[in-house]
Amino acid sequence: MSKQRVFIAGHKGMVGSALMRRLEVDENVELITRSRTELNLLNQAAVQTFFKQEKIDQVYLAAAKVGGIHANNTYPAEFIYENLMIEANIIHAAHMAGVQDLLFLGSSCIYPKMAQQPMKEEALLTGTLEPTNEPYAIAKIAGIKLCESYNRQHDRNYRSVMPTNLYGPNDNFHLENSHVIPALIRRFHEASQRGDSQVVVWGSGTPMREFLHVDDMAAASVHVMNVQDEHYAVHTSPMLSHINVGTGEDCTIRELAETVRRVTGFEGELIFDDSKPDGAPRKLLDVSRLIALGWKANINLEDGLQDAYRWFLNNQHHFRH
Repeated sequence: MSKQRVFIAGHKGMVGSALMRRLEVDENVELITRSRTELNLLNQAAVQTFFKQEKIDQVYLAAAKVGGIHANNTYPAEFIYENLMIEANIIHAAHMAGVQDLLFLGSSCIYPKMAQQPMKEEALLTGTLEPTNEPYAIAKIAGIKLCESYNRQHDRNYRSVMPTNLYGPNDNFHLENSHVIPALIRRFHEASQRGDSQVVVWGSGTPMREFLHVDDMAAASVHVMNVQDEHYAVHTSPMLSHINVGTGEDCTIRELAETVRRVTGFEGELIFDDSKPDGAPRKLLDVSRLIALGWKANINLEDGLQDAYRWFLNNQHHFRH
């Protein structure tokens, strides 16, 4: 049997590199990747030429322009334009080249700001989005609808997964624009190094958040990509086909900070500055659809955080800022 040629778009990002780790050990898979300099995903003609030449069997669409609240607020035009172009170019070119199987990776920010908790797939398009990342969320929603439209019109097998908050190797540990886990890991680590007596965490510590290790995300993605069509059809519908990917469990920011403190070995005091904003009280995905498709998360938070911390220690020479 010849190997499956699998294209991972965005293979250098956190999710793309986890997919690489997951798939490079599979002897039935031949991985195809292109760096940004080799293939500009914003260039429609270049993407179409690539697909014509490469005879791809499966696509994992993990390429995206991503950033924190500050970046989303500062560059909304880039966030909506680049994400729309990347997904439209790849999905259409894949279809034109006869690629039957594609997995689009979205984000849980597609759900309305006031969505009921835990958030079910059915919450999509039932309310107003969080204004700070609306352009990004709209692009991700368009990606889901692109996949569904090619399935409905051309009988493709283009699926979408929406992960909760991800963390792990290749996360962004930049001081200004990192998410909560890398920010806490770095803050506790540096406080330990300096011998500080306390670490201050923004907010009251009471909001609940869900966190998924990126290796679990990769495993879930490969699972969803390869679920038999009939089984997938039983648990989804043609215009509501995306799958939430999470642990189905959340913890308070205080519990998270205490776990990071333990993992990094910081021995000082933990202070919560409740003059700083908390954000939504709870953000949790309903993962019953994913469980019905035969997958659930394997990596618990403490083990996952230890892995992320190990990666940070091995790579911290890159994070001088």
